[in-house]
Amino acid sequence: MARSSANAGSLLFDPMTRELRTFLTFQGGVATSALDLYRDVFDDFELIAADHYGPDDIGPEGTVKVARFRLAGSEFSCADSPVTHQWGFTPAVSLWVECNDEAELQRLFDGLSEGGMVYMPVDNYGFSTRFGWVGDPFGVTWQLNVQ
Repeated sequence: MARSSANAGSLLFDPMTRELRTFLTFQGGVATSALDLYRDVFDDFELIAADHYGPDDIGPEGTVKVARFRLAGSEFSCADSPVTHQWGFTPAVSLWVECNDEAELQRLFDGLSEGGMVYMPVDNYGFSTRFGWVGDPFGVTWQLNVQ
């Protein structure tokens, strides 16, 4: 419920949730490979925690039960789903990365698109000086931008 703040001149909101984090659901036991790619591509990758399925768990032994990681100051979670779903990742929802410069954008573009898919090659599309949109080999899509 919004309430007015007389001294700030803006709206304040009562917190309804504690945290918002993107959760990536991988299928086929590829979460560890995805985390390895992100570690290789992003200089600031940080694996916060990872828990794996054991021999008596619902998922295949050794696959990721849940992992938490950080990229560009944002925290993410991921898992290998023990259930086969009829869906996967879609480009309709992607991760936006604001790059420091064109060299960083190109490095990320090359690393993430290798074995994946290019939706928009790096170019000036008018809404930014340099932009590229890729899907990594695991289906996660990334919009890479330099203002």
